[in-house]
Amino acid sequence: MDTPRIIWSGDRSLHVVVGAGDSDAVAARVVRAERALRGAGAEGSRGIVDVTPGSTSVQVTFRPDVVGGGGLAGLEAWIREAVAPCWADAGVVVEPREVVIPVCYGGDLGPDLAWLAERAGMSELEAVAAHASAGHVVRFLGFAPGFAYIAGLPPALQAPRMESPRTRVPAGSVGVAGGRTGIYPSVSPGGWRLIGATPLRMFDAARDPAALLRAGDRVRFEPISRVEFDRMAAEPRP
Repeated sequence: MDTPRIIWSGDRSLHVVVGAGDSDAVAARVVRAERALRGAGAEGSRGIVDVTPGSTSVQVTFRPDVVGGGGLAGLEAWIREAVAPCWADAGVVVEPREVVIPVCYGGDLGPDLAWLAERAGMSELEAVAAHASAGHVVRFLGFAPGFAYIAGLPPALQAPRMESPRTRVPAGSVGVAGGRTGIYPSVSPGGWRLIGATPLRMFDAARDPAALLRAGDRVRFEPISRVEFDRMAAEPRP
């Protein structure tokens, strides 16, 4: 795809589609498009209230009553112009952050690790090493505030969601499903296979930004002991 495709998803939102498929190139272009829109002052301009990256597109939410000159056609033209540099070699450059996520694997915090390791023909220690040493990248956030869909799960550890989801998954639980890793930011139902937990707070409405992770971040999972987990979990939160 050489130019963005705009799909209207309602009278207050549209999607800027920048590619197709689950590839690093498309994911990187999504991040560049999001950053380009924010850099152009999207939020607050032309009635735009939010810019949200997805797997292959960026959703733009706006107020139709304050779109400005040219109406909806003018808004679409402005968006196309803002993201156009994402297709040029000299376009928007995004330096990814690396975020370290400490994880206590297995035990009561990761009740599915043993099953996953056996399914992969590994010991639990080998499964932990495979997960922690992989190159993980945040594709997008969704499902719940601060829930990041993280690509890079080794093929041996990929598994389908549970047929019957748990009714209560603790906040901080680290789970896998398909080719993704996800971290539950709050207590909720969920069907991902739980392999551990982090003591970090993935989402805090009083923090700026509220979500710990964002699209394009590189994530490094760092194994920690249960003693370290309990100590970090007990530390005062800012």
